[in-house]
Amino acid sequence: MGSKPDAIEPTASNQPRVILAEQLFGEEQEVRIHFKGQEYRLRKTRNGKLILTK
Repeated sequence: MGSKPDAIEPTASNQPRVILAEQLFGEEQEVRIHFKGQEYRLRKTRNGKLILTK
């Protein structure tokens, strides 16, 4: 009842999908994302922000 969902699905097909950062990162501080043959790093900072680098 009080737990957070893993991901929140949009109600309309024209809205983007929402993914909770906790689900994406788990216990890690960084994830790597592959897009069109390139690798990107998404990191959590000590100040609670996100940084995406190529």
